[in-house]
Amino acid sequence: MLRTFSLGGIHPKENKLSAGVKIVPAPLPKEVIIPLGMHIGAPATACVAKGDEVKVGTLIAKSSGFVSANIYSSVAGKVTKIDSVFDASGYKKPAIIISVAEEDVWEESIDRSPELVRECALDAKAIIDKINEAGIVGLGGATFPTHVKLSPPPGSKAEVLIINAVECEPYLTSDHQLMLEHGEEILVGCTILMKALSVDKCIIGVENNKPDAIKHLSGLCAQYKGIEVMPLKVQYPQGGEKQLIDAVLSKQVKSGALPISTGAVVQNVGTIYAVYEAIQKNKPLLERVVTVTGKSLDKPANYLARIGTPLKTLIEASGGIPENTGKIIGGGPMMGKALLSADLPVTKGTSGILLISQEESVRKPMRACIRCAKCVNVCPMGLNPTFLMVDTQQQDWERAERGHIVDCIECGSCSFTCPSNRPLLDFIRMGKQQVMGIIRNRK
Repeated sequence: MLRTFSLGGIHPKENKLSAGVKIVPAPLPKEVIIPLGMHIGAPATACVAKGDEVKVGTLIAKSSGFVSANIYSSVAGKVTKIDSVFDASGYKKPAIIISVAEEDVWEESIDRSPELVRECALDAKAIIDKINEAGIVGLGGATFPTHVKLSPPPGSKAEVLIINAVECEPYLTSDHQLMLEHGEEILVGCTILMKALSVDKCIIGVENNKPDAIKHLSGLCAQYKGIEVMPLKVQYPQGGEKQLIDAVLSKQVKSGALPISTGAVVQNVGTIYAVYEAIQKNKPLLERVVTVTGKSLDKPANYLARIGTPLKTLIEASGGIPENTGKIIGGGPMMGKALLSADLPVTKGTSGILLISQEESVRKPMRACIRCAKCVNVCPMGLNPTFLMVDTQQQDWERAERGHIVDCIECGSCSFTCPSNRPLLDFIRMGKQQVMGIIRNRK
């Protein structure tokens, strides 16, 4: 029997329209916009100025703290300005704008050959330092700096590395295709992180709707000691860190505790590939795989896109915005967010671009809660979403905190299943931010 997490969950339609579509390089734009805050933690500090010439792989912004990340130019060209631009949140944030040169010149230190490099001579500290230097963050969407995750707090010790290759979000296929095309590089990346964490066990969790990836990686694992592929039952939101630990290890992360309390360190499969490229090829994080998809889109695709590329460049490569488009979503339909425009750039956390029709994007009228408890039954964190929505509406932050609103992983299962079309997640997100601010001020 296939394993899965123990509490809640749903199974929305998968709509993997771009499954099996090979990864192709996205067209280079005339200009890239590279935000300085593409990660959890302090924004990076620009170390270039207007007029500076840069190559692909030139450091353009330095991390400004332990929880921060370096940023590298994804193109060759000239810095035209450092300015505030709108990001996916709808607020203006600092960014570096670079005019792209005709010739794509890379830093000579980056090894661009396709040759696989298996052996890593670096010790654990050197591996973590190089990951830090390369500006690698979690590519599953959370964008937490990877070097921080690889440095457990005092008193904590990693026992197992879990690779999140679940990709449970509907429509998205970037991780799936990455496993098919770069499976061996991913396994080498696993051995590198096992060395960094001083663990001898690595489990790659893959949902059972990706049998080709499971077969491919399982065959390669025979050459790599301590690494195994674990097929999992298809269940959303299994890609959540706490849900994946539960599914793989049958251990629950307690409220307020870190995942390392279970002995597990979880990394996204895309992050693992970025680690391989940083350690074995000296390549910083400057591009990533992005799924561009939608039922009305001409050519759903998986692109290797440079950070800072306008989303419209990728959409145009897939046939352009369909006439009936109602919303452009950054990410998938469950946890993604509607974007202001297609002019926003690809960032380190951009896993997908979803175009949905006008008909699908219109919200149905909200009705009164009928106390059916469906939202409670599907919540993977064991919360009561309808109560938390009421707490937010009434601004009763003390009661919301007692209801563990900060434990919400914002998966959207509650809103998806609500027969009264109540925007549970929207209100819980607002309440969660308020309560987290109160807790920070208290400390």
